Amino acid sequence: MKILVVEDEVQLADALTEILKRNRYAVDTVYNGIDGLDNALTGIYDCIVLDIMLPGMSGIDILRNIRNEKLSVPVLLLTARSEVEDKIKGLDCGADDYLTKPFVTGELLARIRALTRRKGEIIDDNKLSFKDLELFKDSCSMTFGRNDVKLSLKEYQIMELLMANSGKIIPKERIIEKIWGYESDVEYNNIEVYISFLRKKLSVIGADIKIKTARGIGYSIE
Repeated sequence: MKILVVEDEVQLADALTEILKRNRYAVDTVYNGIDGLDNALTGIYDCIVLDIMLPGMSGIDILRNIRNEKLSVPVLLLTARSEVEDKIKGLDCGADDYLTKPFVTGELLARIRALTRRKGEIIDDNKLSFKDLELFKDSCSMTFGRNDVKLSLKEYQIMELLMANSGKIIPKERIIEKIWGYESDVEYNNIEVYISFLRKKLSVIGADIKIKTARGIGYSIE
């Protein structure tokens, strides 16, 4: 799952980034409104953590642009303001939730989990399943039956992307954007290396789940 953090307080932004990465999220971080809008409009994010007061362009203006482009990505507003009017304005412009600074880390993570759940679905935030294969966020591991194997962070993130989109071919470009970031210079052979690692680990635990290659396009899980 990929998150965009738009926050001009560098120490806070970097701290948020580190916290999110420790919780297995892929994160892009920018420190001004112009870069925030450019990143947001790529459509590659599962959630955006957006400060209201930003240089270059306000969080509210970013939000308006996102919604004008018909992007439905969940947006969590961060603000030092506590006035009800500011919260109402943010929600009316398309925010899904807000959090007033300073805040507790656990609450931030809980709100992100709530925003990224599929509507109307009750799920275990720590576990993702496909057939009898299970992926566990807290332990960064994958299990099949009684067998389990540890995954690196990149292996986990790629497997999460494939399992969350089962039955669909995920283009290589999309994998790079989601896992490494859309400005990354990572090459396709980096993905191939991680896919090879994952196939070996699926074999180690005896899973009958396969990562299929769509030649010249990308990968899917079957």
